[in-house]
Amino acid sequence: MAWNEPGGDKDPWGSGNRGSNSPPDIEQMLKRFKERFSGRGDGGGSGGGDGAGGKGPIMGAAVVILGIIVALWVASGFYVVDEREQGVVLQFGAFSRVTQPGLRWHIPWPVEKVETINVTEIREASDRTLMLTEDENIVEVELRVQYRISDVQNYLFNVRNPDETLQQATKSSLREIVGQNNLDFVLVDGRAQVANLTLDRLQDILTDYGTGLFVTNVNLTDARAPAQVQDAFLDAIKAREDRVRLVNEAESYANDRIPSARGNAAREVEQAEGYRERVIARAEGDASRFGQLVTEVRRAPEITRNRLYLDTMTEVMNNTSKVLVDIDDSGSLMMLPLQEMLRGMGSGSTSDSKGSSAPPILGGGGSNSFGGRSNTNDARSRDRERR
Repeated sequence: MAWNEPGGDKDPWGSGNRGSNSPPDIEQMLKRFKERFSGRGDGGGSGGGDGAGGKGPIMGAAVVILGIIVALWVASGFYVVDEREQGVVLQFGAFSRVTQPGLRWHIPWPVEKVETINVTEIREASDRTLMLTEDENIVEVELRVQYRISDVQNYLFNVRNPDETLQQATKSSLREIVGQNNLDFVLVDGRAQVANLTLDRLQDILTDYGTGLFVTNVNLTDARAPAQVQDAFLDAIKAREDRVRLVNEAESYANDRIPSARGNAAREVEQAEGYRERVIARAEGDASRFGQLVTEVRRAPEITRNRLYLDTMTEVMNNTSKVLVDIDDSGSLMMLPLQEMLRGMGSGSTSDSKGSSAPPILGGGGSNSFGGRSNTNDARSRDRERR
């Protein structure tokens, strides 16, 4: 019976008037399905012409179904490679080619298979272990490595486990670099240099093994002494830091004092040169005056001698407050305290200092001050004659 035949409540598999609640007979359904595709149905007893006429639609349906299956199989070969990825096509399990980002097609399974690998992702690996330095000290080092895939073919086929290989190569490279340097270099002075040397050595190993990995960064995150001797190492590091600080302070003090000392030295030199020039000029001037004086002495010795005497006495008397008394009368001479009186007069009023004269000197014999003008003139005349 055709499926679209009107009337009746028979199902297409010929279940008859079974109740809606009764389960279908599986064996009967399989039998009827087999008879339909073998050319036998409800009218199986008819002639061979009817059987041949029933095979045409069946073959057409089979061709359609086969076409749909082939179309779906071909369509399953399309795939998309992301811009951060590369596709690796495997043909019967062996490497065939590498495909770039975009919409791609390959022969569907089981002929070819595609694996997409992210080649821009930065992967990370870390390791922390105890190592022996060149000076036979134990140091605990933690290293962090960042890497990415640079060659997908080598990454998939050259090494069984590239990431595990990188872990082992990192340990080997770090042990080699640490073993070639002393403890102070690893802990303080050369931490960045240790990381750079480890990166170079690690990349050489990965390239030699053909892992297809590229190391982008190696960071020495921690380097310390073992916990058993950590306090002693901290004290040693603090002492080293104090030494550096004191050296810096001393250099700062030296940089402050040395320019000042150099400036003072330059100033002293300039003053000494000025003094030398001044003394030389004065000496040359004195020598010139002495030469001129010798010439004048040779021309008029008496006049020159008297002039020198008067100039000298004038210079001496201008700097003293003494009073010279020249008197011939005999008798006692009482001198007043002129120094104190002159000092008192200097501190007195202006009118008194202008209106008063030199204090009187009292002498014996009732003589007047300075022994009279005539006696003073006679004494000066006698003094000139003695000269």
